[in-house]
Amino acid sequence: MRSSESGFTLIEVLVALAIVAVALAASVRAIGVIAQNNAALRTKSLALVAAENQMAELRLARLMPSPGRQVNACRQGRLLMQCESIFTNSDNTNIRQVTVRVHPDGVPTETLAQINGFLTALP
Repeated sequence: MRSSESGFTLIEVLVALAIVAVALAASVRAIGVIAQNNAALRTKSLALVAAENQMAELRLARLMPSPGRQVNACRQGRLLMQCESIFTNSDNTNIRQVTVRVHPDGVPTETLAQINGFLTALP
């Protein structure tokens, strides 16, 4: 004699749980990727601010540095970085071209941000 009550079998419940587990795992993975991208974007934004600050300091100093390379620490918040300034001659002797690159502290091969500009000692 068959019961008139209906319900889910154990197999149906296990399949439903497996589907929910896969969906939750995919959600957790997506949230992890979003968090990593957010951290990388924040680091690159702070590096760009550091490069712009370095360029502003060079322009405000109104000096004509000799062609070459200069490296100094440029901290933004808790992030330690190195600002590398590369000075090159231009066709005009009153103008010096400068490239500012920002690297993570201790990793000079990775460039987080780079800006180019010109310096002059003229008023």
